[in-house]
Amino acid sequence: MSELTDKVNPVNDFDWDAYENGDVLTNISKEELEGKYSKTLNVVKDKDVVMGTVISMNKREVVVNVGYKSDGVVSMNEFRYNPELKVGDQVEVYIESPEDKKGQLLLSHKKARAARSWDCVNAALENDEIIKGYIKCRTKGGMIVDVFGIEAFLPGSQIDVKPIRDYDMFVGKIMEFKVVKINHEFKNVVVSHKALIEAELEQQKKDIISKLEKGQVLEGTVKNITSYGVFIDLGGVDGLIHITDLSWGRVTHPEEVVSLDQKLNVVILDFDDDKKRIALGLKQLTPHPWDALDANLNVGDKVKGKVVVMADYGAFVEIAPGVEGLIHVSEMSWSQHLRSAQDFMKVGDDVEAVVLTLDRDERKMSLGIKQLKEDPWAAIDTEYAIGTKHTAKVRNFTNFGVFVEITEGVDGLIHISDLSWTKKIKHPSEFTQIGADIEVQVLEIDKENRRLSLGHKQLEDNPWEVFETVFTVDSVHEGTIVEMIDKGAVISLPYGVEGFATPKHLIKEDKTQAKVDEKLMFKVIEFNKDAKRIILSHSRIFEDAQKAAAPVEEGAEKKATRKKKATKKSENLISVEKTTLGDIEELAALKDQLSSEE
Repeated sequence: MSELTDKVNPVNDFDWDAYENGDVLTNISKEELEGKYSKTLNVVKDKDVVMGTVISMNKREVVVNVGYKSDGVVSMNEFRYNPELKVGDQVEVYIESPEDKKGQLLLSHKKARAARSWDCVNAALENDEIIKGYIKCRTKGGMIVDVFGIEAFLPGSQIDVKPIRDYDMFVGKIMEFKVVKINHEFKNVVVSHKALIEAELEQQKKDIISKLEKGQVLEGTVKNITSYGVFIDLGGVDGLIHITDLSWGRVTHPEEVVSLDQKLNVVILDFDDDKKRIALGLKQLTPHPWDALDANLNVGDKVKGKVVVMADYGAFVEIAPGVEGLIHVSEMSWSQHLRSAQDFMKVGDDVEAVVLTLDRDERKMSLGIKQLKEDPWAAIDTEYAIGTKHTAKVRNFTNFGVFVEITEGVDGLIHISDLSWTKKIKHPSEFTQIGADIEVQVLEIDKENRRLSLGHKQLEDNPWEVFETVFTVDSVHEGTIVEMIDKGAVISLPYGVEGFATPKHLIKEDKTQAKVDEKLMFKVIEFNKDAKRIILSHSRIFEDAQKAAAPVEEGAEKKATRKKKATKKSENLISVEKTTLGDIEELAALKDQLSSEE
């Protein structure tokens, strides 16, 4: 220790105050020292873009050394596009300020990229370069991509060769792109990832197309599903499976059979000369269901199935996948009232039917369900014998009668004349209405044409047997005029019967014409039981009374008239005698004759 201290030579004039203040004591001036130090450092200027080295980093910031006297700090957010950044990497930085208030070097990586971004983008477009970009977020119609610090637009159609269903899965990813369009006026850049794939797929497409043959079976992936079919990716070449070629059975929508991204085998059915439109089939890979139909199935057998299609004329029933039969509406009910098939069944119904026709060559089958029930006309003579009474439902009107249905398949007609004994009905709608129940009696049976002649009035006794004794000819009854028609008036009489009077029989004693709703006395001048007709007269009442009161006067008037005529005749004869000088004897005889008559 003493040896060491012996070699120390203290400075007698050492300035301890300067040392305490931080001043350096040296023979070299401060300016000289600063100059020598500055030569060991890089010179940085505001607004310069320089290269730096990442010396440390954490989740929030990156420390970059640019060879200056102090290191700069850059936010980690500015390197979000490059998640592979590590210590030692060279990065571009923009000198915002060599020294802030704290003596810290201020750097920006984002501004450094932006400073030369447009040069890089233009160069990438001109040279058809492949560049990397960071997908920042999703937007309407596509994605926003960070390339060289510029926000470029990536259309949804340019992400991949196949439709993209989930855009969000690409957010935050770094992908390779090609610049396809630059709009300098609006500072817009459009990039494409699809363009990178298409070049590779084009060669694959040519190889596949050159080998295509009808009947060839290929593996493909469901690319897109529409209402009319399914697009299949065959490895760069698209083909279409029409909805009718998906399954031997009925398919409402292709989604019932396939799903997106599903891999399946398909057969080539057809293609155009350029092989750009390729028709594919899926059902053709399985045997036709008609070929596998039970060989023991025959006409008359019962089958079960599900209604798959409805039409007004009938229903198509699938008894096995791809095997359908038609139930015509006429085979759904024994009723002859052909209604819509929807009145009997609907899509999805499970039904049992009888095979009516079967053509395996044409692959057609007709079915019936009414055959499961007994034909009501088979026992019509016993079930609905003449004279039996039933309750029927009104189905339709005609001018001549009412069509009714007693039970399903058993129809009949009530003639308009068989509706009422007393009322004169112009149209059946005056008596009943469609859908109403009506009591009927079977009058006649036409088994061959499946028609019944029915009557309603026959349920009651014929009142005209009684009316014949009440409304005798010349009898007088009170009546009310209920309707005026062209040929006269309809008069309501007691007991619900109606009569008829012509206009000349409606003249009252005061020479005026009777009107509707007038209540008058009427005389029966005609009664026809078979025709159910009563002819009335009001004027006949007072006319007959006047004739009965003056029979004598009428006789005296006739005698005076005869005498007057004889006198006039005599005068005429005399006049003739004078002018013609006729036979005197004949004249005398005539005078004697006239005298004897007086």
